[in-house]
Amino acid sequence: MEYVRLGNTGLQVSRLCLGCMTYGDPGWREWVLDEAASRPFIKEALEAGINFFDTADMYSLGRSEEILGRALKDMARRDEVVIATKLYNPMGPKPTQRGLSRKHVMEAIDASLKRLGTDYVDLWIIHRFDYATPVEETVEALSDVVKAGKALYLGASSMWAWQFMKMLGLQRARGLAPFVSMQNYLNLVYREEEREMLPLCRSEGIAVTPWSPLARGFLAGSKPREGASTTRARTDSYQQALGLGSEQDYTILERVEEIARRLGVKPAQVALAWVLGVPGVTAPIVGASKPHHLKDALGALEITLDAETRAFLEEPYRPRPVSGHT
Repeated sequence: MEYVRLGNTGLQVSRLCLGCMTYGDPGWREWVLDEAASRPFIKEALEAGINFFDTADMYSLGRSEEILGRALKDMARRDEVVIATKLYNPMGPKPTQRGLSRKHVMEAIDASLKRLGTDYVDLWIIHRFDYATPVEETVEALSDVVKAGKALYLGASSMWAWQFMKMLGLQRARGLAPFVSMQNYLNLVYREEEREMLPLCRSEGIAVTPWSPLARGFLAGSKPREGASTTRARTDSYQQALGLGSEQDYTILERVEEIARRLGVKPAQVALAWVLGVPGVTAPIVGASKPHHLKDALGALEITLDAETRAFLEEPYRPRPVSGHT
């Protein structure tokens, strides 16, 4: 396993991050695995050298954090792993149980730490931009959490580049704990982040940890033109919200499949290798719910796509509506 710095920090993370949204309560989403089914994947990731694990309070309404925390406590030393979790999305029906207000920030970190069974998280990420809370309030509260030792680093997720830069500027001007990572939506069928966010992150030394590098499984063949889709593809409402499955998307998928045949690998590995090769990308977040998923992801680390192959994969792409910010 290769390890790289998380942006401009001294923290070393594995080149792949295991996303844990899949682990939790099947009652939350049909495709989610329960604790017994989840633990083998976490164990396999650790054995492969993955030290970077990403979850969120909203995943199975906290159940994912609980499962990850117990597994890591049983299988690894705390100082060997990097735990990332997120806040922003609703954790209950009341207006105070969501967003990035000082109240919710302070309550959310304590709740996440309790569920994870740890004294601190390595990376605490705002899941989305909060239009209802002044950014000054949010960045001050987040910095206070870092000063209290409850989070070591701060990260952000999908938003407009101007919003991210505004918060970075406030953090620097006021001497507050800064964001060191951006977790954004990036893959071969969605490349709008290449316009503003990725250049910003490269310029500012911000780590990039893309979510859904396989487009919710689309680039792995979960939603073929003909034939049965996977359970995830059939029931994942967010996949539908992202607008996956256009004629352009299938043209790109066909090129991914063609390159996979040429190289003797799987389409998922080609798609992930493309993301790994995007300048500035630190560690894509990969999910694993079937025995071959982690093996395939690890295999992508061994694939280097030359410039001609990357151009062939990228050529069909045309601008599309921005998505993933909500």
